[in-house]
Amino acid sequence: MKKLFAKGSLLRELPILVISAMAISIFLKALLIQAFYIPSGSMENTLQINDRVIVNKLGMHLGDIGRGDVVVFKDPGGWLPEPYVDDQVTIGERIKSFFVSVGFLPDPADQDLIKRVIGVGGDTVKCCDAKGRIMVNGKSVDEPYVFSGNVPSDLKFEVKVPKGSIWVMGDHRGASEDSRYHQEDPRKGMVPLKSVVGRAVAVIWPVSHLKTLPRPDNLTAIK
Repeated sequence: MKKLFAKGSLLRELPILVISAMAISIFLKALLIQAFYIPSGSMENTLQINDRVIVNKLGMHLGDIGRGDVVVFKDPGGWLPEPYVDDQVTIGERIKSFFVSVGFLPDPADQDLIKRVIGVGGDTVKCCDAKGRIMVNGKSVDEPYVFSGNVPSDLKFEVKVPKGSIWVMGDHRGASEDSRYHQEDPRKGMVPLKSVVGRAVAVIWPVSHLKTLPRPDNLTAIK
């Protein structure tokens, strides 16, 4: 028995290793990266329901958010219904809450959304040109990521994106209530940069969906 708890033994070191792993996880979740779960089809076919994506939060701290990025952001106000809160907390829910707190599981109470950035501060975004394509700063944009069979937008609009905000749209345009559908809100469909959690950089689960999420060249090239 003494050997099991001898200095350097696995049982003696295990609590330290567990605590260290939790501390690292909390640090990564707070400042660097975080995993998010995809609950809806608004970003199909780029992202599928139940996909898990890794979000780079450091880029947001450095102001590195650009056109074409797939971003996770907090509800700017009125985009999502209020989450249901159950007053009765079971032991299983307490355990789940612990894993949520250290970043191993998604938080069901988080009011997060995921969309693609179409316009950044100073941009003029318009639907549409004569061929039905979205226009950014007067230039037509081909969007190969748009869900097959969808038009770039069935709702016409023309907006000027203010500094410190972004205009976002889902890739599954026919199933995404994005900036287009919140133009009557106080923010006029804009998402403040301070609401952005970070940029989704890769799909990590399921294994069959593994891929990176690079910025499309056609959007980044627009001046």
